Amino acid sequence: MIVLLIIIPLIGALAAFLLPADRYRPWVVAAVATIHTVLAVQAVRTKMGQAASDWLQLDPLGGLVLLVISTIFLICAMYCIGYLRLRANRPNRVFCTALLGFLAMTSLIALAQHLTVLWVAMEATTLATAVLLYFNQNRSSLEATWKYLMIGSVGIALALLGTLFLAYGALLGLGEPTLLFSDLVRRAAHLPAPWVRTAFVFLLVGYGTKMGLAPLHTWKPDAYGEAPGVVGALLAGGMTTCAFLALLRVYRIVDAAGQGRFARELLLVFGLLSMATAAAFMVGQRDFKRLLAYSSVEHMGILVLGIGLGGAGIFAALLHVVNNALTKGVLFLAAGNIHRAFKSKRLEDVTGALRRLPLSAGLFLAGFFAITGSPPFGPFVSELSILTAAMDTHRYIVSALYLILLAVIFIGMGSTVLAVVRGVPPEDAEGRSFRESPFKTIPIIVSLVLVLGMGIWIPRSVSTLLHAAARLLGGS
Repeated sequence: MIVLLIIIPLIGALAAFLLPADRYRPWVVAAVATIHTVLAVQAVRTKMGQAASDWLQLDPLGGLVLLVISTIFLICAMYCIGYLRLRANRPNRVFCTALLGFLAMTSLIALAQHLTVLWVAMEATTLATAVLLYFNQNRSSLEATWKYLMIGSVGIALALLGTLFLAYGALLGLGEPTLLFSDLVRRAAHLPAPWVRTAFVFLLVGYGTKMGLAPLHTWKPDAYGEAPGVVGALLAGGMTTCAFLALLRVYRIVDAAGQGRFARELLLVFGLLSMATAAAFMVGQRDFKRLLAYSSVEHMGILVLGIGLGGAGIFAALLHVVNNALTKGVLFLAAGNIHRAFKSKRLEDVTGALRRLPLSAGLFLAGFFAITGSPPFGPFVSELSILTAAMDTHRYIVSALYLILLAVIFIGMGSTVLAVVRGVPPEDAEGRSFRESPFKTIPIIVSLVLVLGMGIWIPRSVSTLLHAAARLLGGS
């Protein structure tokens, strides 16, 4: 069954490529996404621990990420039916094929139990998302795509160096250059500390670039700013989650090798630096899609900060993976609707969105409150849990900086979001022709309901999975 999670999207990608009519391809994407979600849920419920080979296995950590990816992809696939109908003047053969290729490769990342397989799948995901970024086929999207590819290539190259260093450390300590996670974790005590530390630094910088941790985030503002809203949601909720999973796989090995404290201190530094960078660029931001890019930088910082705290912070960070992905689905898809209605991302041109698009603008506003950690939404629970973990470990300076940065981000992001939704919309007959169809709004509502549900009541099955994944990483 777990191999089908990779094979079915690849078959769907081939079908989408061969299908002659543009209007049917979004339905193929939605159908494959639905089947994938059903299979993912069934696999996590009944096939946990099942191995297709030594290199592919579904463990709690991969199962959690698989469910997040499958859910956010299904939401985006349903949205694509309405979005691509709106963009009927642009061929969607390559776009739909790349979407399903993205789903296949992110599923492979979730199942990979070998560092080389994970690296190859991450590179393939990068290529698929580059194609998606260029969908608008204008000068700005071309520039954003090249920047994404160039910076991402540097990151993936550094991750490859880190992989080679870890393999050499395994050769010195274990007598064989194994890169299987199970072997490395089980025999980690024999790995030489200098090579483990060096490998972790390179892998942190490499996969941190894919996550968008500061100061490695410079591709994000352009990529998120120029990408269609559906692609932004997949990048912020899917791609970055996969890069975080890769980092967690490596952290588990480093921690088992006795270098966990070294790794956690580095993660704390990168976490606070990312939050501070996001706060600095959010204040006075005039482009609401670039604002969401810096929000993603902030939340990648929160994720690694939680891991850096250890203990209960690991559970809180994994919970935040779920909350962040779902909330980014709300924000990017709603922002995409606003962008299409106003034909602009700048505050000079976008005002009064609540009057022109009452539902999309209302969802955008709700998404802002959710992503900034306001109750009763899911991110409030996970961000508060990270703060509690910091206080419990007597990290009072970290706690103070965390709270200050969250407050600055709330104010900075709030000023931009309120400027978008309030006021009187400009007179624009073309903009007024945009309609909020069910396919362009219901997926956003579903995502928001899930975010709200995670803040009120975490299902027992999700909680059990989170605890099992946290225990793999030495968390509580």
